[in-house]
Amino acid sequence: MSEISDQIQTLVPDYVRNLTVYQAGKPIDELTREKGLTRVSKLASNENPLGPSPFAIKAMTNALWDVHRYPDMNAYMLKSSLSKLYKLKHENIILGNGSEGIMAYIARAFIQPGQEVLTCQNSFIGFSIIARSVGAILKTVPLTEDYRFDVIALGKSITKKTKVIYICNPNNPTGTYITKTEFDILMSYVPKHVLVILDEAYFEFAIGKEDYPNSMDYRYDNVLTLRTFSKAYGLSGIRIGYGFGHEDLIANLHKVKLPFEPGLIAQMGAAGAIHDKPHLRRTVVNNQRRYAETFDFLTKHEFNPIKSVANFIAFKTGSEEASRYMFDSLLDQGVIIRQLKANEMPDYVRVSLGTKREMSHFFKAMEAILPEYNKRYGRPKK
Repeated sequence: MSEISDQIQTLVPDYVRNLTVYQAGKPIDELTREKGLTRVSKLASNENPLGPSPFAIKAMTNALWDVHRYPDMNAYMLKSSLSKLYKLKHENIILGNGSEGIMAYIARAFIQPGQEVLTCQNSFIGFSIIARSVGAILKTVPLTEDYRFDVIALGKSITKKTKVIYICNPNNPTGTYITKTEFDILMSYVPKHVLVILDEAYFEFAIGKEDYPNSMDYRYDNVLTLRTFSKAYGLSGIRIGYGFGHEDLIANLHKVKLPFEPGLIAQMGAAGAIHDKPHLRRTVVNNQRRYAETFDFLTKHEFNPIKSVANFIAFKTGSEEASRYMFDSLLDQGVIIRQLKANEMPDYVRVSLGTKREMSHFFKAMEAILPEYNKRYGRPKK
């Protein structure tokens, strides 16, 4: 058996063999089975706590009668809605199984082994895994002291080998963002032959900030924008994302894209969701209210939360051991949060913003574990 395993390993390139599998947030059903709990609040994966739009549910339900047919490979209906909303041609739009699906297309189409991909530390690990899976050399610079992408450090780190620059804006897991001025500074460093990926998965939560650089206000030929229906639109379970870019970039992405992706149900659900503006407003308003309550709670208990414009807050525990203890103790209380060791922030955890009821559960659970937590770890230093 081991000899066969060794033979199989020789088939796998080193840059794939050395990858770490992406770890998703703990599922509710799994925790319920493990702990025998009757109430669980999942605050780990930045999902929409209000659920999907009724428009999306109706569209997906109606589409079930056509699942014996292949989906529209050109996704005319959804692309038409996106085209109208953002004033783009169909040729400027790419769809995929979540924004990560489009990241995989980008890696296949544009990145060759040995080329450099440049980004900051403490950002979305999904892209890092995808880049390394095609043999790219991942080059990172630290975040700024206030946990934001350091655009000057990135600009100065560009070399002849740099092929792609990845910017998560707002950033996951810190929830911070680069400003319009900072984006202009970054682009002043970027050669036209270097591709810039703007991952705007949390765009809907940040767009109210006057200095947030909505990428649709720019028209750089070497910038690809990625967005998703998984977060504000509440469609994580059907996996659908979209991207915008120059038609030549998009045309080449389509060459490596799997046919009939995304599927019929995903296309119809997204097309329905995009028309339900009241649901999107309710989502944003709920997020703003829960953010204020949660930030105040964490500040009151001296956990030094990072100021976020997304639908989550990262806060400091002080050590990897303290993070693990808090995570495990909250699980016992039926609350799932996220440890950030994989993001190279082992002394932090991240809590997604849920409904008022879910956040109340989180606050009560925190208060239940804090006496023992304080005995062991106290409060993290600023």
